[in-house]
Amino acid sequence: MSRRDWKRLRAHSLVHALRLCKEFAQERHNLSVERIADRMGVTHDCLYKWLATGRLPAIQLPTFELACGCNYASAWLAATAGKVVIDLPKGTKAHETDLVEFNTGFAEALQLLNDFHSGTADAQATLQALQRHLEQAAWHHANVAKNATPELDFES
Repeated sequence: MSRRDWKRLRAHSLVHALRLCKEFAQERHNLSVERIADRMGVTHDCLYKWLATGRLPAIQLPTFELACGCNYASAWLAATAGKVVIDLPKGTKAHETDLVEFNTGFAEALQLLNDFHSGTADAQATLQALQRHLEQAAWHHANVAKNATPELDFES
């Protein structure tokens, strides 16, 4: 079984976003729904109901995402409002692999855009590729802007 590329995944609905958060917590942090609910301070029955219906109270969303260690639901909410979500960089230098990934993403997006206008590419795939490229470009923009005042890296 191949591992998911969690960085590239995008939710297509709120229920899907909540499910991705739960699956991320299970795969990456070995957390069950019961343990997530315990970290949130709610019962597991309540959390199961919220996950099934997509009716997680907005006040609980940051707690849920903190417990899961990801933010697919917040990103989905922002995307449905027409916003692009970008992870803030830490002001560190980009590695060569980051620049290659940026260039590759641009080439893929450009190819899909060309194919879309010629009628051979799917609109959803084209939109996703363009969104990924915009996010990468914005990340590099913020990283260059933070170059003068990098943040302290407490994780090392």
